[in-house]
Amino acid sequence: MRIDLNCDLGEGTGADADLMPLITSANIACGGHIGDAATMKTAVELAHSHGVTIGAHPSLADRAGFGRRELAVDVASVRALVGDQIRALQSVARACGARVTHVKPHGALYNMAARDATLARAIAEAARECDSALVLVGLADSHLIAEGRACGLRVAAEAFADRRYQPDGSLVPRSLPGAVLDHEADVEAQALGLARDGLVLCADGTSLAIRADTLCVHGDGPRAVQSLRAIRAALAKAGIAVRPFVELS
Repeated sequence: MRIDLNCDLGEGTGADADLMPLITSANIACGGHIGDAATMKTAVELAHSHGVTIGAHPSLADRAGFGRRELAVDVASVRALVGDQIRALQSVARACGARVTHVKPHGALYNMAARDATLARAIAEAARECDSALVLVGLADSHLIAEGRACGLRVAAEAFADRRYQPDGSLVPRSLPGAVLDHEADVEAQALGLARDGLVLCADGTSLAIRADTLCVHGDGPRAVQSLRAIRAALAKAGIAVRPFVELS
């Protein structure tokens, strides 16, 4: 048994150096919700030095809302903004002697595309145009996974160690109480349940089956480092190896 651990990084939290040794995949902000050439370079170099796979983390162009507000967008603009952000990170990575291996949309764009096949297709097409070898990361059993496959991309199904789920497999909106798990024991238990058993406890008390290639812990969480350390220890005790998802397909 093995699983990938990923974080969204390059977001100005100041915790990247502590998080990087604990993960196997990094999703690096590339200018939509935050980030510029300098922050991308710092994050890419840090990931490369730790042997962590490098991914683009494109967002809606919404710095004021940190990319977490759902905005009205059209397919052409989504394809363009995603492609532009991927290429920006690719350029930085090449200059650092590194390679971008995957794409994971951020925030509202991620959730919108999980529900909307047309938006998911636009993201998948943008990724394919940048590099057909890119792996598309998306919410398990969502349109992002289906449309990525339909575009001929490799995909990685993602589950969240630190977010509460609804019975339909979507995430509880951040605007609702309890949407984010902020106690490391809860995050550890959810991560272990997902990696070992393929199950997660939903907000209504029911269990949901999820097959995930990668587990996310949000790097901007106040106890992200402690949670990841606890997860690594629990996975090791359970005999579950932590490996990059690019090796899982």
